[in-house]
Amino acid sequence: MYKRADIAPTPELIERIELQIGRAPRGIQAVTATDSLGTPLVVRMHSIVDKKPFPTLYWMTSNLLKKEISHVEARGEIKSLEERLIEDTDFLAQYHASHQDYVDQRWHYMDDEERAFAEQAGFLKLLKEKGIGGIANWDSVRCLHTQYAHHLCGQNVVGPWMDGTFGIADLIP
Repeated sequence: MYKRADIAPTPELIERIELQIGRAPRGIQAVTATDSLGTPLVVRMHSIVDKKPFPTLYWMTSNLLKKEISHVEARGEIKSLEERLIEDTDFLAQYHASHQDYVDQRWHYMDDEERAFAEQAGFLKLLKEKGIGGIANWDSVRCLHTQYAHHLCGQNVVGPWMDGTFGIADLIP
């Protein structure tokens, strides 16, 4: 079972995340989803890191989820999902709404200083148009990890599909 959260990154959490991802994390704004034991599953990233746009707002840190979702991707499910987007206009509309939710959340969590820098540096268009994981084409799927991370923290149609089809949520302690 997962819980949505908005927890400032404490030294203890940073240490746990570093163990999960195998390196010191940069640009973490908050832990935004945990399992029932308090283990971070997803972090929210600053949209500007080292004076550059960071395309991924929600970053999956859970090794269990990364492994299981990698297996789903390896079975070719991205292609199946993209075929569904072509065939099912309602699902495509929900998918576009997922991207818009991501863009809206990215903008919402930027502070005034980040927004001013983004405008001055010419990043506004990129930050207001790139969708989940920084994707430009909202009719395609790049990565199920970023889709699922967004699902745990926002409104994403792919996450419930993954839960229903592959039981991903059932794996979370």
